[in-house]
Amino acid sequence: MITLASQSGSRKAMLAAAGVAFEAVPADLDERALENSLGAAAPAAVARALAEAKALAVSQRATGLVLGSDSLVVVEGRRFDKPATREDAAEHLRFFSGKPMQLVSAAALARGTEVVWSHTDEALLHVRELSDAFIAAYLDAEWPAVAGCVGVFRIEGLGVQLFDRIEGDQFTVLGMPLLAVLAALRAEAELTA
Repeated sequence: MITLASQSGSRKAMLAAAGVAFEAVPADLDERALENSLGAAAPAAVARALAEAKALAVSQRATGLVLGSDSLVVVEGRRFDKPATREDAAEHLRFFSGKPMQLVSAAALARGTEVVWSHTDEALLHVRELSDAFIAAYLDAEWPAVAGCVGVFRIEGLGVQLFDRIEGDQFTVLGMPLLAVLAALRAEAELTA
């Protein structure tokens, strides 16, 4: 059994569907402070650093292998965090309208004080033109569920309506590069090869 350093419903659902036994323990980590300390680092480097930090934070108090994961969104060179309020969510969606969204998902495995594996993957999501009426109706239906979602969407729900086209792995879009994670768990003898 591994420990998932997250309470993300999407990540828990992916692992459960894949038959991975896990316990979920949230990482006690100031993600924004770590992200700010990385300055102008590339999105993949930021996502990887956050995933590694989460895994390490939980591995200090867990036994065995700990999986940390993080996703971030970049639109026109600007990184976006989860919206703090419904108004933030509407502002994000207005900014995303008609633009390509780069979504970076990272995962890391830690044991004790060491990161033993990490990986990042990217997807490109093309946001369609969104009217103010659509944004309001969308948030009426999806808020506050999307408050914990970078990009203000759950692709497995109404969030799919935000996009014209998606390029990339579905698991990456859901928030974790699952196929790479499963390969790493097999390499670490946590899953049957």
